[in-house]
Formats: sequence, C-alpha cells, structure tokens
Amino acid sequence: MHLRAVPGDRKRSGGRGGLWLLAVLAATLATGCATTKVSRLDTNEVRDVSGRWNDTDSRLVAEEMIASALSEPWLARATKGSKRPVVTVQGVRNSSLEHVNTQTFVEDLQQALIRSGRVDFVASTDERAGIRQERQDQDQNASEATRKAQGQETGADFVLSGVFASIEDRAGGVSVVTYQVNLKLTDVRTNQIAWNGQKKIKKQVERASTTW
Repeated sequence: MHLRAVPGDRKRSGGRGGLWLLAVLAATLATGCATTKVSRLDTNEVRDVSGRWNDTDSRLVAEEMIASALSEPWLARATKGSKRPVVTVQGVRNSSLEHVNTQTFVEDLQQALIRSGRVDFVASTDERAGIRQERQDQDQNASEATRKAQGQETGADFVLSGVFASIEDRAGGVSVVTYQVNLKLTDVRTNQIAWNGQKKIKKQVERASTTW
C-alpha cells in the first residue's frame, strides 16, 4: 500500500516547525545579549548599597568596641604580671528587624581582641566540643609521642557576650535605621560584669519613587 502526503498537512507541519525555530532563535539571541558586569572591590572600601548592616559596619563596630573595652579599668585589674586575662566569646544574639550574620561579627570581635595583644583568647563552646572530639580520637589512634592529653585546656577568665538590635523609623520613601550593639564581659569565677559597652550606628535611606 502506498501512502501519499497531503499538501495541506505539509504546509501545516512546516508552519509549526518554522514557528518553533523562530522561538528557539529568539531565546538564543536573548540569552546571548544578556550580560553580567562584575567589578572587584577593595575589601576595606565602604559601599552602602541597600542601607542595611554590612561588613564595614561589622568591622568598624567590633574594632571600636574592643578598643573601648581594652581602655577600661577591668583589664589592669585582671592582668597579673606577664599573665594576660583569658577571654572567650559566648555569642552575639540578633534581636534586630533584619537577618544579620552575627557569626561574622563574632569573628571580627575575636580578631580585634587577638590583634590587641592585651588578652589571650580560647575557643568558643562549640569550637571546644570539636577539639575535644579530636583529642578523644587521638587517644585511640595517635602515637604516644604525638597524642594530646585530656584535661590540659586553658580556662577562660572572662566571657564576652552581646545583643544586636535595630530600630527603624519610616515615612514614605525615607527610612532611618538605628543599629545598636551591646557587649559585656562577665567574670567566669564571680559572674560579675567587668565591662559593658554600647555602640550605635544610624543610617538614613532615601528610595526614589518609580513613576510609570
């Protein structure tokens, strides 16, 4: 049996194929025309894009607050000869209106403290848990000459903790956001608060209205 192509069917099939080809070509051209521009910046350069808390705020607040803490009387009282006070960071709680990666701020605090050379620093609670697990593994698997014994940790004299908060005042396209960071050093032995510091940053953000 011989099959004969119907001319009308060929036209309809060719029309659908032509439309499909045009759609693919248009999508390809659109993809090719889309470009992404990337500019590398100095990590110390101040860039406020959204007006929210950013890496510059975190670094500057950490440096200023630690400088303030190291100028207070508690440090002289806690320093005994060549023995410097030992500090650990408990954490900074975020109670602000926006998502803030407080871990980066904690890292900035640790770095500022270590660079000061005025205090010694020990790992945080979570970090110590991982190190203790490593020592337990060494008890079973490391040689006697390289094994690190349990019970040799340096205990912290002070715990650094804090709260991160924000207040926003908005009217129309203008908003003013005040960020407030409170830090305190607590004596581990007595629970006395040796130092309590506060730093505020205020930003005004104006957003242009869109007209159609």
